[in-house]
Amino acid sequence: MAVNDLDLELQQGEIGCLLGSSGCGKSSVLRAICGFEPVQKGEILLRNTVVSSPATHIAPSQRRVGMVFQDFALFPHLTVLENVAFGLQHFPGAQRKSLAIEWLKRVSLADKANVFPHELSGGQQQRVALARAMAPEPDLILLDEPFSSLDIELRERLAGEMRAILKANKITALLVTHDQFEAFAIADQIGVMVDGKVMQWDSPYELYHKPINRYIADFIGRGVFVKGVVQASGKVNIELGELDLDPGHSNVVGEEIDVLLRADDIQHDDASPTQAEVVRKTFRGADFLYTLKLASGTEIFAFVPSHHDHAIGEKIGIHLVADHVVTFNQEAD
Repeated sequence: MAVNDLDLELQQGEIGCLLGSSGCGKSSVLRAICGFEPVQKGEILLRNTVVSSPATHIAPSQRRVGMVFQDFALFPHLTVLENVAFGLQHFPGAQRKSLAIEWLKRVSLADKANVFPHELSGGQQQRVALARAMAPEPDLILLDEPFSSLDIELRERLAGEMRAILKANKITALLVTHDQFEAFAIADQIGVMVDGKVMQWDSPYELYHKPINRYIADFIGRGVFVKGVVQASGKVNIELGELDLDPGHSNVVGEEIDVLLRADDIQHDDASPTQAEVVRKTFRGADFLYTLKLASGTEIFAFVPSHHDHAIGEKIGIHLVADHVVTFNQEAD
């Protein structure tokens, strides 16, 4: 996948993420930063030094860039300590061992120094791979779908642990993933990639609450667009009631617009006169993700605490709790 007009910047100690579906160009960006792919236009700078351009190509081994792969790529015949020490060959033996132990302490695995990778859990192997990448103290660490081989229920927790480790050690990192929950758990800045381009580079909060176009609004979070009509009061009327319009939206009274409703904008309320029919439900442990059909036939989503276990076809009371409205003109892309 060719990458076009990519423009992003990370400050020292900041964690960035490229988020997008398979084939969007995320991994191509990592290969270019590592030096495995040449660039035909533009420049890649590390600490204000050009490492890639049409006229310049610094060898991968000279870039001070660490890498954590999808499968962790640990050496099975080496102990955990020897894996971490592998990138420290330029130090004398005793110092190399001391540094490796120090990095294992930083990822809370000093007690596993003499075991082999196959004796560790997936999360522990991930931390070994991270310690090995951090040990040479690179200027940047790249993480290529580092949670994809782990159980789904572990990913968000381990992403939080990885963020804590990176932040504690003031490591600058760039992650690529297709999973927005992983991105939100670890990154300071996220770029949503589509067809080789970053559509929006922003904080997780801004991406969620201020998406710049319909694609990002639909891609981030779990939501649907419902029809609304702009009111003279500066509000927008939708089937479920009225919401305050974003101050940046043109208040053309009577204009029909599309309003994004996410699952967290709808609250279950047995006392509410507004009813919706449960058409699908997904158990998530602490809650259900309900798909609800309104009187008009429009389907919306709602997170409902799991002790409210309603049957398919049952009608439940709901009300709006949206405090930030995302809208788009109907003719907009």
